[in-house]
Parts: sequence; C-alpha cells; structure tokens
Amino acid sequence: MKRGFYTIMAAQFFSSLADNALFVVAVELLRTGGAPKWQPAALVPMFALFYVVLAPFVGAFADARPKGQVMFVSNAIKVVGCLMMLFGSHPLMSYAIVGLGAAAYSPAKYGILTELLPASQLVKANGWIEGLTIASIILGVLLGGQLVGVHVSSSLLSMDLPLIDTGVDTAAEAAISSLIFLYILAAWFNTRIPRTGVEMRPMPANKLELLPDFWRCNLALWRDKLGQISLATTTLFWGVSGNLRYIVLAWSAAALGYSTTQASSLVGVVAIGTAVGAVVASMRMRLEHATSVMPLGIGMGLLVILMNFIDNVWVAAPFLILLGGLGGFLVVPMNALLQHRGHNLMGAGRSIAVQNFNEQACILGLGAFYSLSTGMGLSAFGAITAFGAVVAGFMWLIQRWHQSNCVKYKDQVDDLLRLAQSDKSH
Repeated sequence: MKRGFYTIMAAQFFSSLADNALFVVAVELLRTGGAPKWQPAALVPMFALFYVVLAPFVGAFADARPKGQVMFVSNAIKVVGCLMMLFGSHPLMSYAIVGLGAAAYSPAKYGILTELLPASQLVKANGWIEGLTIASIILGVLLGGQLVGVHVSSSLLSMDLPLIDTGVDTAAEAAISSLIFLYILAAWFNTRIPRTGVEMRPMPANKLELLPDFWRCNLALWRDKLGQISLATTTLFWGVSGNLRYIVLAWSAAALGYSTTQASSLVGVVAIGTAVGAVVASMRMRLEHATSVMPLGIGMGLLVILMNFIDNVWVAAPFLILLGGLGGFLVVPMNALLQHRGHNLMGAGRSIAVQNFNEQACILGLGAFYSLSTGMGLSAFGAITAFGAVVAGFMWLIQRWHQSNCVKYKDQVDDLLRLAQSDKSH
C-alpha cells in the first residue's frame, strides 16, 4: 500500500470515531431531556438526510477538488454541528448538520482509493478501510457511552477555565465539548493527504446541471448487470447497519434493562464481529467472486429477528459478533465490486455519490420505518421483528434478481466478471 493510504486511514478513523461517539451522546441527550421515544430512533434517518438531498452535488464536488481538501471542509462542517448541539439547537437538527459533513466526506474518502490504488488492491484496501471504520465504531460507541457515564462526566465537569463560564453543565454537554477536539485532529490528518495527480473535473457554473448528470450516473449503475446487484446489496447492508446501532441500544434496554452506557458496549460487540468479517473477506475473497456472498444478507435479517429470544448477555455477545461478522464478510467484496464498476462507468466521486444516495436513502427509509413503528406504540421487540423480516425478504429478492441476470444475460455478466479479473493485473 502507498504511504498516503495510511494517512487516509488515520483521518477516517478519528472522524468516524467522533461521529459514533456523538450518536450515543445525542441519544442520551434526548433521553435525559424527556424527548418522545421516536426521537432517539429518528437520529439515524436525520443523519442520512443530507446524504440523500445533496447526493447529486457532493460527488461532483469531490471530483472537482483535491479530496484531502474536501475531507477537511467536511470535518469543519461536523464541528459546526457539534457546536449547534452544545449551544442549545435541537439534537435532531444538529445531528443532521453533522450528517451534512459526513455526506460531503464520503465520496472523497472512498473516491481517493480508486485514484491512489490499482484495482488489484481495492478489495484489500476496502477491507482495511471497513475494518478500521468498524474499529472506530467500536471505540466510538464505547467512548460515547463512557463520556456520558457518571465517572468520566464528573471528571470532565470538574474542569473549569479561569474567569470563563463555558456554560457546560451536563454530562452530554461535556461529552460534546470533548468530541470537537477529535474532529479537529481528523481535520489535521486531512491536510496531510497527498494529491494523487488525477485530473480534476470542474463543476458547472449552473449547479442544477448536475441533477440530470447524477441521474444518468444513477441509471448507469442500476442498468449495469453487476453494478445493480452490488449496489442493491450494499444499499440493503448499510440500511441495516446504519439502524442496527440504535436497534441494539433499544433492545438492550428492553431485554436486559441496560443504561445507555452499558448498552453502548453491545453495539461495540456487533462492530467487533463486522471488523473480523471485513478483514477475513479482504484476505479470502476475490473481486470476481463477490456475488457469492449474497446469502449472508438473508442470514443477517433472520438473526435480527432471533435477537428477540435472547435475554442473557453471555448469549447475546457471541450472537452479536456472529451478526456483525456476516455483515462484514458480505460488504467488503460487494463494495469493492461496486467501486470497480462505478469507476469504469463514471468516475470515482460520482459513483460513490450514487452509492451513498441509495445506501443513505435505505438508512433513511428503514430508520423512518422503525421510528414510525415505535411512535405508533409498537414495542421494541415488535419493531425488531418487522425490521428483520423486511431485510431477509429484500435480500432474497436481490439474490433471485442476480440468478435471473446470470440466465438472461450470461455473456454480459461473464464479460464483466472477466474485466474485473483482468484489471487486477493493472
């Protein structure tokens, strides 16, 4: 791997670490503030909102400027969201602004991989990036849980600046203040990311011209016989994973009676499994065999339903590791295949923006479905059952779709797989 790859990993780690810690802090902020039960669940779709709304623009923005610079600006936006939450804006609105920064960050983060590395290293690079991202999720949710816990929060609140009233009076506010420094550290790493020498693609003067371009790119991926399958699979996976953080928090409270601090450790357990699955996939899977992992998606949906029958933490921990492991092994080869097809069809930044649009739309949709379910009085167990059934059903349909493609368009699918294999030599 080139040296710049490790700088990208460091920047991604600290930015994602802060994102995930902030999620737990925002959940606690809403709970202690007496917010309705649907509002903590709504944090997930609110974070996804700008991914969907700005999808036609952020990919072109990432392709028009050096990607390290784009990542720096994105982290600055996340700091603004933290400050809004700290100084009294509604947590849902503030977290949406953090999501705005993340929406701009993602096309640059993944797009630079296809600029910096050959196709032969994309699965390996994705394994490292996803594994590190999952590690940041593990540590982030644990960090967020500890920051709002009694021991750490009391220490933070005891720190005062001479002659300055900071206005930080609660555990959640102290936690948010601490996380701002993580975003600043990530921004510093962004300034160290090297330029790849890839020619920039200027944005048009009339930004609305990007809308038809974006939809052409979107249609190109959905019409591609491998792109559509990898896009559908990763879309569903991230829809599940994005909402699983809150589902595990809600399930832990209902089944085990856990507090936010205690439940955050179980979210970390899922992430451990995902990290292991991602690393194993990066070592064992080849790009041309990516579609063979689709049955694991059905397994994920069924395992989500089985969570309802667990009421012992010693059973829950290995179960959640298995759930995460299936997801990690599923997403790495499919993500690499999607990047490969997108890079060949339209360029890195635009392809990642299309991917983000679909994935975050799924997170938003599934999150809204879960939030609406709880808002209408459905118990955590009932909402989890409905969620898991939807996931397993859709993954089965995607698998049948690919099987149909292999029959109807056999020559085209075989040619695309050969292209993926031949690009490994470049």
